[in-house]
Amino acid sequence: MPSNHPPGSRLAYDDPTFLGSEDGRPLRILAEYLEPLERFRRTRVHDTIVFFGSARLSAEGPLGRYFAEARELARLLTAWSKSLPSSAHRYVICTGGGGGIMEAANQGASDAGGRSIGLNISLPHEQRPNPYVTRELLFEFHYFFMRKLWFAHLARALVVFPGGFGTLDELTEILTLAQTRKLERRIPVILYGSQYWNEIINFDALARHGMIDRADLQLFQYADDPHTALAVLQSALAPEPEAPTPAFAHSSTGGAESA
Repeated sequence: MPSNHPPGSRLAYDDPTFLGSEDGRPLRILAEYLEPLERFRRTRVHDTIVFFGSARLSAEGPLGRYFAEARELARLLTAWSKSLPSSAHRYVICTGGGGGIMEAANQGASDAGGRSIGLNISLPHEQRPNPYVTRELLFEFHYFFMRKLWFAHLARALVVFPGGFGTLDELTEILTLAQTRKLERRIPVILYGSQYWNEIINFDALARHGMIDRADLQLFQYADDPHTALAVLQSALAPEPEAPTPAFAHSSTGGAESA
């Protein structure tokens, strides 16, 4: 298309040097909100079930049972979600898009013939997206906090498999949002693998020392097999009327509520 602009000039939004600069940072942040929002609307993704867990965990490793069980749980959840009467895609499996538990969950959704989401993050040591993420639902983020927003605000439930710093970060963030009632809706949290989690975090000690309320221990449940986890989630995710797609969770501001 012929340009009406003087030779050597360029529209600001078409200038990669500016967009990649420090001054262009607000636009990059906004793009990581608006572009996923448009894509979720276009693909009619309503809400998600998020799987967290280690990228280092493999099917052949010492904790390999968790890889197989994450895959099976994602398959069961996807088959169930596909049976629901809805014009939108409900309870879509969502992961960080990488390997380990993330790959297992995306693979399980694929086994059931369903879609799944990968919210990948650009890292200095490259994290490659796994091949089981639905291609039109594979996202690449630069900013961790924008990626976290999309994990939290579409999630209807969270399943946390054994993991390290990243998994702990995501888990405690969701628990904090629930504890402070910052999100309008409750997000059921399942800690998958009670032996692992009871060894890693002494939640009871936090309550005993007064760092959390005893009632905060009700913010999560444990599960040790896919069918138990499935039953817990099916019970927690009660039917609800159709809402706009995507069903973006509102945040509580102490009075009026805003997205």
